[in-house]
Amino acid sequence: MTLEFHPEAELELIEAAVYYEQQVPGLGERFEAEIRRATDLLLDQPEIGTPADQNLRKFILTRFPFTLYYNVAGDVLRIEAVAHQYRRPGYWKVRGVGK
Repeated sequence: MTLEFHPEAELELIEAAVYYEQQVPGLGERFEAEIRRATDLLLDQPEIGTPADQNLRKFILTRFPFTLYYNVAGDVLRIEAVAHQYRRPGYWKVRGVGK
């Protein structure tokens, strides 16, 4: 299985990592490592996430207040959003993901 990121999800990941790194040196790297841990787990067990709607699943990170919204099509796991849990709930739905 291969991993892809929606372009805006990739930007969300980068922006969050930069923000955390500015707050505490090394924290951005830890955030990126948590994303890698989560995506590795999802690549091994894509069904582990909770259904978010008809075509999307969600996986809540344990060490940071973020949720990964993703779908699986064939052998591709695509991260559609790297969403902060306390900011603008559902904002990513305008991207047309999960339809």
